[in-house]
Amino acid sequence: MEGHTRGRITKDGIRIYEDADFAGMRAAGMVAARILDEVGPLVVPGVTTGALDDFVRARVESAGATSATIGYKGYRHATCISVNHVVCHGIPGPKVLKDGDILNIDVTVIVDGWYGDSSRMYAAGTPNRKAARLVEVTHDALMKGIEAVRPGATFGDIGAAIQTHVEAQRMSVVRDFCGHGLGRVFHAPPNVLHYGRPGTGPVLEEGMFFTIEPMVNLGRPETKVLADDWTAVTRDKSLSAQFEHSVGVTAQGCEIFTLSPAGLFRPDWL
Repeated sequence: MEGHTRGRITKDGIRIYEDADFAGMRAAGMVAARILDEVGPLVVPGVTTGALDDFVRARVESAGATSATIGYKGYRHATCISVNHVVCHGIPGPKVLKDGDILNIDVTVIVDGWYGDSSRMYAAGTPNRKAARLVEVTHDALMKGIEAVRPGATFGDIGAAIQTHVEAQRMSVVRDFCGHGLGRVFHAPPNVLHYGRPGTGPVLEEGMFFTIEPMVNLGRPETKVLADDWTAVTRDKSLSAQFEHSVGVTAQGCEIFTLSPAGLFRPDWL
């Protein structure tokens, strides 16, 4: 990456990584993606979200990785599991999944100091048509945001691509949470908004690493955080969905670090 040196920070506070650093992100992303592949068959009516978290915790350990969320700001779980109208940061526990429930499972691992962060949607049993459509639109919105990633584009281009697709389907983009830079840290600049205007925000450069993770609601975009200080829900109790990839800006465009090894990122029931 000619002219880019390790530790360089842009005027917007965004770290620029070297070519060699992509390998570390690939390794971490692969572990997170493989675990999300493996947990899928366990998502069935009657299972608890706590049991799903126990499985992920064990898989993180057996992979020789570290969970980035256990101990983070006092959090005690290897996943966030957000069911139905929970937007994000749902806490695993005794909740039993019912037929038709949709849920996001979010996993972040640390491998040799690099962070791999990804989430995707699952269904217990058979979701109804509206829920399935919400999940499909959210997945496609993420991919449209990723398609906008290339050197010289802006973060506003990413947000605009996502927002335009979602609102064309008469759904809404959550404003209260966003993607983030990562690499050898869990959260770093920039904030990656999932809405915006083309041509605005910091300019993308080769060597930037960040997540794109749109949350999309069937109803209005407003959220509230419950008394546990983690769980965010839709204010109008409408269904919410989210997908997340960790990506790096390349000379040609974008590399996705958290691709599903088994091709399962987009749920097969769609």
